[in-house]
Amino acid sequence: EVQLVESGGGLVQPGGSLRLSCATSGFTFGKYTMAWVRQAPGKEPEWVASINNGGDITYYRDSVRGRFTISRDNAKNSVSLQMNSLKSEDTAEYYCVTPGERVVRRMEDPYEYDYWGRGTQVFVTS
Repeated sequence: EVQLVESGGGLVQPGGSLRLSCATSGFTFGKYTMAWVRQAPGKEPEWVASINNGGDITYYRDSVRGRFTISRDNAKNSVSLQMNSLKSEDTAEYYCVTPGERVVRRMEDPYEYDYWGRGTQVFVTS
């Protein structure tokens, strides 16, 4: 059974930093793309960042590029999201996701990812 467990969320002031982590199990982690998706209250989920299975190719939505960094440790079956210069509009539930064996056609589409964790809340406020 695929399991994705996020941690690291919390309350932070604008301009601050948080590091989200995702521990995984139940699948061959090193074979699959991993990503982060977020959902703000009352809004649709939106894709944040993706990393390929080897960890050498990353993609970001425009609003977080230069502030967020996605990384993975294939030896530890984990993926992280370092978030710097946080803004109030980054407030959301953050989900660790993977498409599994699905071939992703549009990485920006959150619904291309078949497996989701339960999420971790990030709240950016002064």
